[in-house]
Amino acid sequence: MTDQVLKEEPKEKEEKAQEEAKPQPAELPDDPAALKQLLEQERAKSAEYLDHWRRAAADFANYKKRIEKDNSEFTRFANSVLIARLLPVLDDLDRALQTIPDNLRALTWVDGIVLIARKMAALLEAEGLKPIDAVGKPFDPNVHEAVIHEETDQHEDGIVIAELQKGYKLNDRVLRPTMVKVAKKK
Repeated sequence: MTDQVLKEEPKEKEEKAQEEAKPQPAELPDDPAALKQLLEQERAKSAEYLDHWRRAAADFANYKKRIEKDNSEFTRFANSVLIARLLPVLDDLDRALQTIPDNLRALTWVDGIVLIARKMAALLEAEGLKPIDAVGKPFDPNVHEAVIHEETDQHEDGIVIAELQKGYKLNDRVLRPTMVKVAKKK
């Protein structure tokens, strides 16, 4: 029995503390003018709280949109580091295929290497990789890197006359600029 009394005492103390912690209703004034003023003050508070809530909801909606956009961008460019590291392999395959002597082109293993190079290029294109066209186009520092300027009368000034290393875009973002030779008027 004494155990039960001891257990009830902390509960009673806790209930009393909760009762005292509850906000007590304020005494309302008897004067109608004062009552109207109090009502207007409460309406103003309510409008202010609603405004803050709406702003917070708008901020949260904007945050969600920004996160979704960032996640979409991340997904589109998540493979960019790996693809950038594969570009030299693609370059090496292209160079190797360009230097095959004519008497070896008919061999089946050469055809196999050509097919491997095409398959790799197709796979990278499926991921969003596209080569940058350069030869015959005006020099654009956003997508081209001028390595050599050659004085010539055969081409207009600022036209790309040779591609030294192929450049690529990944989903419309330059992954590697094209290294080019640019014409310069004499």
